[in-house]
Amino acid sequence: MTFGGAVLTELANEFGTPLYVYDGDKIKRQYKRLQAAFQGIETRFLYACKALNNINVMRLLLKEGAGLDAVSINEVEIGLIAGFQPQDILFTPNCVSMQEYERAVELGVRINIDNISILEQFGDRFGNSVPVCVRLNPHIMAGGNVNISTGHIDSKFGISIHQLRHLTRVVKSHNIKINGLHMHTGSDILDAEVFLRGAELLFDAAEHFPDLEYLDFGSGFKVGYKEGDVTTDIEALGAAISKRFAQFCKDYGRELTLMFEPGKFLVSEAGVLLVKVSVVKQTTATVFAGVDSGQNHLIRPMFYNAHHDIVNVSNPEGTTRIYTIVGNICETDTFGYDRKLTEVREGDVLAIKNAGAYGFTMSNNYNARFRPAEVLLLDGKPHLIRKRETLEDITRNQVMVEL
Repeated sequence: MTFGGAVLTELANEFGTPLYVYDGDKIKRQYKRLQAAFQGIETRFLYACKALNNINVMRLLLKEGAGLDAVSINEVEIGLIAGFQPQDILFTPNCVSMQEYERAVELGVRINIDNISILEQFGDRFGNSVPVCVRLNPHIMAGGNVNISTGHIDSKFGISIHQLRHLTRVVKSHNIKINGLHMHTGSDILDAEVFLRGAELLFDAAEHFPDLEYLDFGSGFKVGYKEGDVTTDIEALGAAISKRFAQFCKDYGRELTLMFEPGKFLVSEAGVLLVKVSVVKQTTATVFAGVDSGQNHLIRPMFYNAHHDIVNVSNPEGTTRIYTIVGNICETDTFGYDRKLTEVREGDVLAIKNAGAYGFTMSNNYNARFRPAEVLLLDGKPHLIRKRETLEDITRNQVMVEL
């Protein structure tokens, strides 16, 4: 079974398992699809690197023309190492101290502020010498899971749209230059309607800010995790939003840039996690396929109840049977319940699909397990872009003391 032009069992043999594999050509195709969907307006796509922050993946998208969406000062620093210019990075943190914002100013990146307290502190410190973007909470419920819905009324993200009058008073009293407005309602958005509802709120808010250079609609485009999944129609969304944004710019009096922050859309389907079956265990009710990985490597099924298709790449023509695929962690770490797989044998390699987004970046060392290696495929050729961890890696920062 091939993926990105490479045979998956051969990759497992060469680099070992567990192993994250990314199809670089698929990532580039997804980026080009986004570009083609928005026509007639100035658009910019900032890669949300929280989805997958390997420097080589970031460099790949930089080469395609992407900017960077960074949610921590460390992501900002990594982005600069990867080669992004400061003006192409938008720093959008949440609940961080003023010190992180000050460091971002030192680095020269764009600033996005999502609460009144920090905005007041920022105004006291910098006045209008450093323009900022403001993140608004439109109070729109969107997303496939409550943990990835960020624009509803109980969300910690953004300044409430109902605080707009307060916001404008703070901006005026502290002489702050607002050059952008931002919103992000959450992931797994299916159609243009949710974006347009939020867009109208930003368009209305824009009347209060005469120095805007861009509006940022975040992202949340839905990808398919299983056969028959409904996904975001990017082309229809692009056509609808492009038309409405062009009209807004005309009403505003000048051309602004429309920005999006795709992450999952670019890398999710471009990644698989290869795992090896350690044991096939039959109980009175279930046949388990126990693999050499767990929630420490891919937490989404446990954290979000996310579905990931799983296939047996070692025995693709075998008889189909029912298995529950579980990990080797001392918690319930089930990758898939009662899945139809071709006959699974101990030693077989399974591929967990759609693992490119929020897989490695959310991995950890629970049970003192090593995090996997990462491989990037370009034109079918594999490149090792992260070595597998060793015991030295997970003990490096521990300090022995006299007891």
